[in-house]
Amino acid sequence: MHSSNPHVELFRRLALSLPGAIESSHMGHPDFRFNGRIFATLSAQEKGCGMVKLTPEQQQSFVAEQPETFSPVQGGWGRMGSTFVHLDAADEALIAGALSTAYHNLLKKQSEKKQKKSGGKSREPRE
Repeated sequence: MHSSNPHVELFRRLALSLPGAIESSHMGHPDFRFNGRIFATLSAQEKGCGMVKLTPEQQQSFVAEQPETFSPVQGGWGRMGSTFVHLDAADEALIAGALSTAYHNLLKKQSEKKQKKSGGKSREPRE
């Protein structure tokens, strides 16, 4: 079910504009994934919030710079970097920046996992 809130639709459109991003659902709430991994959700859209997965350090700087726009999710998820984006207070550039940061965190994590699996070697064809 799509919301008619223009801020929610903007968050959705920007999330889906990232290369390879798809919309899925987790516990009845829309989420946005790349390679099966969630980088953002609309789990709090009824509160007017989107959520992006940042590192704790990124979260601190987003919250410090834009406290009316960003806040940590309550509890353990928030301590690990899950961050609410208060959509009514955010402009398109802020939403796009937060989504892009979360998306690139995921890309970095996935490429580090691939390197670990291949023993950190570049992917040379085997003889």
